[in-house]
Amino acid sequence: MNAITGLFTQYRGMRREIYVLFFGRVVTNLGAMVWPMLTMILNQKMGLNAAGIAWFFVGSGVLMLPANLLGGKLADKFNKKWNIVVFDALSIVCYLACAALPLSYATVVLMVLAGVFQSMEYPSYNALVADLTLTRDRDRAYSLQYLGSNLGLVLSPTIAGLLFNDYLWLAFLVSGISIGVSTLLIFLLVRDVTPVEDTDTAAVYQTARDKTSLFAILKENRVIVLYVVAIALYYAAYGQYTYLMPLDMGAVHGESGAVLFGTVSSLNCVVVVIFTPIITKLFARVADVKKILIGELLVAGGYVLFLTMLGLVPVYYVAITLFTWGEVFTTISDSPYVSNRIPASHRGRINGFSAVLGSFIQGGAELTVGHLYDSHGSLAAWAVVLGLLAVGAVLTVWLIGRDKKAYPALYAAPGGAVAMPKEK
Repeated sequence: MNAITGLFTQYRGMRREIYVLFFGRVVTNLGAMVWPMLTMILNQKMGLNAAGIAWFFVGSGVLMLPANLLGGKLADKFNKKWNIVVFDALSIVCYLACAALPLSYATVVLMVLAGVFQSMEYPSYNALVADLTLTRDRDRAYSLQYLGSNLGLVLSPTIAGLLFNDYLWLAFLVSGISIGVSTLLIFLLVRDVTPVEDTDTAAVYQTARDKTSLFAILKENRVIVLYVVAIALYYAAYGQYTYLMPLDMGAVHGESGAVLFGTVSSLNCVVVVIFTPIITKLFARVADVKKILIGELLVAGGYVLFLTMLGLVPVYYVAITLFTWGEVFTTISDSPYVSNRIPASHRGRINGFSAVLGSFIQGGAELTVGHLYDSHGSLAAWAVVLGLLAVGAVLTVWLIGRDKKAYPALYAAPGGAVAMPKEK
């Protein structure tokens, strides 16, 4: 019982605003029904083939590039809370319009526009969590945000699968309402966004340098560039969970593929909710970059199992469990890794830069995978995905050695984790 209690008490002791942001994540994702189904909307509702869907995602990604860069700059220059509120409000308008209009390409364009506004919000949200936490608390703060996202997502993909055929408009309506409630929570309850004053030794790399350019910071921190490339390769492969998986399920199971993929996505969220506190607690003293390597290997294992047993429905749920364990390891480590190693004044811009590079790599991967899927079948497409994971894992192994030399103050604690000072 004490062990179970400890899984939840590990999240105590942070600023109130962190918990408000957590509840905001929960409420937002209660209605996040439409994005996991986008591939099937384009395929089964709009009649696009795999290559056409890939071109659509690449085109959307191109729109996200300036949005991520601008969002990062705004996050470092203006009040992060107000950035979140304004961009959320714009995305709400888009979702409500999607619900009111008949399903068409105009609906899809509005979805993309909503995604652009949410991309512009992301650097502010991510940087705000870092601003409000001490270095020693950052892993569990981001873990809590990730847990909140998936608490909200537990049922929404399954409900979306059930609404997909006849009531898709309702999914858009629920998405708009849920984001509206979340935005209201943040507007009313997030009052103090003053960054914490962190005097820990491990925070030595986070000293603000407002007059230094982003490129100068990256030049001084080349290990960060290596990390961004490695994690971008991982996310390009990770994204196939909502691209190749539903395409394969639709090809094998027909119309029931949407419901199957919805239940698989819901299990993904259930596993996140159960295992995020456990993994955060058990691996608290393992370096972020090592946890990322574990995650990459587990995601690869999940994909291999899905591919080799395609058609056997029970195996999908085993595969998604392996995949999700990997997702948990990488997600709880990604944001803390960057936040702990760069000046606080550049958090938004670094997040924007990382998203832009990731979009380039993911766009190239999706085009390649889409054309291979249409011309050579599923196996050829999956070979590219597994190749991306392999290259990313090799770069991560290289990064493990370089990181310790570049940021020695972060390795003072046993096991190579961020040093955690004793409570006074």
